[in-house]
Amino acid sequence: MATNLATTAPADLNTPVDLSGPVEQVLTDLHTTLKRSRRFDIGFPGAVDLTFPALAGLFTTQLLNNVGDPFDLGHGRNHTKQVEQQVINTIADLLRAPASRWGYVTTGSTEGNLHALDAAWQTYPDVVVYTSTAAHYSVAKAARMLKLPLIMVRADDTGQMDYDDLAGQLSLRRDRAAIIVATAGTVMTEAVDNVTRIVEICHTMAITRRLVHVDAALSGIPLALLPDAERPAFDFTAGATSIVISGHKFLSTLMPCGVLVYAQPPHTPLHARVAYTGSVDSTISGSRSGHTPLILWHVLQTLGTEGLRARAQASRDLAAYTHAQLGQVGWEATRNPYAFTVVLRTPPAAVRDKWVLADDGQYSHIVCAPGITQVQIDDFLTDLQAAREHRAASPTAVPEPTRRRFLRSPR
Repeated sequence: MATNLATTAPADLNTPVDLSGPVEQVLTDLHTTLKRSRRFDIGFPGAVDLTFPALAGLFTTQLLNNVGDPFDLGHGRNHTKQVEQQVINTIADLLRAPASRWGYVTTGSTEGNLHALDAAWQTYPDVVVYTSTAAHYSVAKAARMLKLPLIMVRADDTGQMDYDDLAGQLSLRRDRAAIIVATAGTVMTEAVDNVTRIVEICHTMAITRRLVHVDAALSGIPLALLPDAERPAFDFTAGATSIVISGHKFLSTLMPCGVLVYAQPPHTPLHARVAYTGSVDSTISGSRSGHTPLILWHVLQTLGTEGLRARAQASRDLAAYTHAQLGQVGWEATRNPYAFTVVLRTPPAAVRDKWVLADDGQYSHIVCAPGITQVQIDDFLTDLQAAREHRAASPTAVPEPTRRRFLRSPR
């Protein structure tokens, strides 16, 4: 491979856009800067392969406010609640939710996690929250905001929840209600917690006052598209009581959003009809975007199940290629089954300065989300090899420190 970086990052990538010029020039400069930087952004999940020109008119000329419950239209008419209902039901079908399902389009999975914990304490005022050390930081944040006791369960080397530790923690509090927050696609390694095992542990301990919420932000839809024989036990048929997925991580909505689905409407006695809006106040936010349901609906309707499945497989193929090529150049890397994510020993600073990677100084990861190309991966690998050769040739090079196998810090 070349001894120089394959593609030099433009020097102005980190230079703020000058906002003092004419509006048209500012927008042009911003677009140019973002477009230049996007090819080096391979470390965080976010699909960028779809665009939505057909929605331009609705996005630029119409206020759309889905205030209140999506299944309660309320007084207003400038909403897309019927579209939102179809989105919820389509996602719920993929996640194998029962007919009694309920949900709504959120600002993202963080809001979905907060809603699930809020519903849990309204159902069980003595509830204790359990989640793994590999879970998204928003779970701990939601518990803190609601002032709920939080128990962090160990994760194994792959990032999956340690079920023996979960059992031990639950056994200490069998008299308390529990909400176990599982993860389908952990932050750094994209591990998938086994909901069936979680439910079995609760059964064994006779913990009947329980809920199992699944943060499936990245992996929920891709996993749901797998054949039955390969599909991990993470969905409603495995025992989940609620699941949230992100729209921007796989469905390429280009703006943060999520879809929260419950097996049945949560028992939330504090939710009541608001006279002003004419709708039940069952969501975290009051006013909600009516535009994000439109994007989600457009993706689901135009691609269909087979189109989504093909995109997921293409991402897995690229992740497998990335993992194999890192092995070819002798760079430590791992990948969980069916994951878009490849975990690798953190590259030298020259590479990190150019490529956007999630990194704690020990391990980093690449997320081969839809829109990431093999050309980008090949350029990254060339840069990695060049930096490695330069480091080896340097008389001041120091040995690499001993490193743990996986990174577990939150995204």
